[in-house]
Amino acid sequence: MKVLFVLSALLAAVTALPIEERVNGENGWFIPKLDGSFEWMDLRDAEELLFSGEQMEGRISTNAVKFYLYTKSNPTSAQEITSDASSIDGSHFNKDHGTRFVIHGWTQSAQDEMNTRITKAWLSRGDYNVIVVDWARARSVDYASSVLAVPGAGAKVGEMIKYLHEHHGMSLDSLEVIGHSLGAQVSGYAGKTVGEGRIHSIVGLDPALPLFSYDKPDKRLSSDDAHYVESIQTNGGKLGFLKPIGKGAFYPNGGKKQPGCGVDVTGSCSHGRSVLYYAEAVTEDNFGTIKCHDYEDAVSKKCGSTYSSVRMGAVTNAYMVDGDYYVPVNSKAPFGKIE
Repeated sequence: MKVLFVLSALLAAVTALPIEERVNGENGWFIPKLDGSFEWMDLRDAEELLFSGEQMEGRISTNAVKFYLYTKSNPTSAQEITSDASSIDGSHFNKDHGTRFVIHGWTQSAQDEMNTRITKAWLSRGDYNVIVVDWARARSVDYASSVLAVPGAGAKVGEMIKYLHEHHGMSLDSLEVIGHSLGAQVSGYAGKTVGEGRIHSIVGLDPALPLFSYDKPDKRLSSDDAHYVESIQTNGGKLGFLKPIGKGAFYPNGGKKQPGCGVDVTGSCSHGRSVLYYAEAVTEDNFGTIKCHDYEDAVSKKCGSTYSSVRMGAVTNAYMVDGDYYVPVNSKAPFGKIE
């Protein structure tokens, strides 16, 4: 309660820059609230909030993280697993199958539709260990409180990855970690915990922007957190990053707003489309892409009309992708377009 009070007090004490001078992610952030509205916080106030929160983080309530395993043998009935030999040996975990960790964002849980969609998509592809992560602090009332829990949650995911690798033979070379929004930032800290470039692939689905800085890669998902990092950016500049985060950065419809989302004042529809696109990409491999000179060309849709050989979300991207891509999309499913 004390932490929430301090966070709330700091949030209430924001310094108001003139509206025309506010640049989200540069001199401050528009912080999302549970009711769908936003509250501006200047950079200085945000840094004070984060510093104060980091000082208290180790002395407050537990940062609970749980892991739920799905396989072809239990595609809809989860097995909770822990870093204990009897837990793993008594589960359907198979070291000979590729592994996918899936991490939800703010306000969500392991039962969220994001997880079921991605789990179903991968299990339709073949035999995989799909491990859905539930980090309880994502459900904090204050977004800022969830942000403060990201490093600790990511470290716990990273420790589980190391445990499965070192004690149960899980291959890091066939491992992919998929995170949406704040979950993408958690995946970055998981990668940092395992060690630079050791996880094969991380896919960030519209990585969360509020309270994260592009110029501080050590405190967000960055291209060094895995051998290959892919970012699928659908609400850039609002709920998600606009500048490229991954080695391969993909910009559906220019990366800011998605067709079929209407006015989308809160950005939640466009933000969530990254999940729908990814799940479809896994099952259909149908998102054609156009290589761009840089991300600004991708955002302004000035990359020409010649499709590349790269498909957004493809497993093979880890071996062939480096750069920014514009991705044409439809307003309804199937969302992907191919030449």
